[in-house]
Amino acid sequence: MDLPAELAGELGRLIRRLARMLPPDVRVREIVEVPAEFDARFSALRRHYRYRIAVTPYGAEPLRARDTVSWPHGADLDAMNEASAGLLGEHDFAAYCRKREGATTIRALQYLHWHELDDGVVAADVGADAFCHSMVRSLVGALLAVGRGQRGPEWPAQLLSRSDRASEVTVAPAHGLTLVAVDYPPAEELAARAEITRRVRLPLEPVEHP
Repeated sequence: MDLPAELAGELGRLIRRLARMLPPDVRVREIVEVPAEFDARFSALRRHYRYRIAVTPYGAEPLRARDTVSWPHGADLDAMNEASAGLLGEHDFAAYCRKREGATTIRALQYLHWHELDDGVVAADVGADAFCHSMVRSLVGALLAVGRGQRGPEWPAQLLSRSDRASEVTVAPAHGLTLVAVDYPPAEELAARAEITRRVRLPLEPVEHP
């Protein structure tokens, strides 16, 4: 956000004022100055997300129900991680994206790993330089089908050959997804990063899967 220049020396005070004004479920922890070239979206290096599901018969605990999806259908983490490995790298994720006019569906998926948390909850940690609309939830939906035994571990990667959204992929519920962090380069590299991100990614060569 843009602020008057005279507030530059009062950022600590501004945090306290915002704490009084904001609703109880929103907090500003830190305020820093950035160059004029900074763009919150295009200057980012990568985004980190976590998707949480409760695999217990009784579902998510009440205090975590806002960020954890109840999933009493089974979750074979070994099969899900095998399937996840086939999705890593730069691909056209058109099968997993809700297309937008003028937007590319080519993305570089840097990591995607399922692991156990406490009290019957498992999570997928996923990171990429950028994500297209509904991509993470679609990936999770495909991998949950693998974890449930409805699809084989090779199936999610096979969908990368599609040029349109795969209708057989169920989009996972929104409330299980949390944006954990966004990485930015040093201040002197923000403008260059934004320029790189804005470049249109050209179509990739078709991906062949057995």
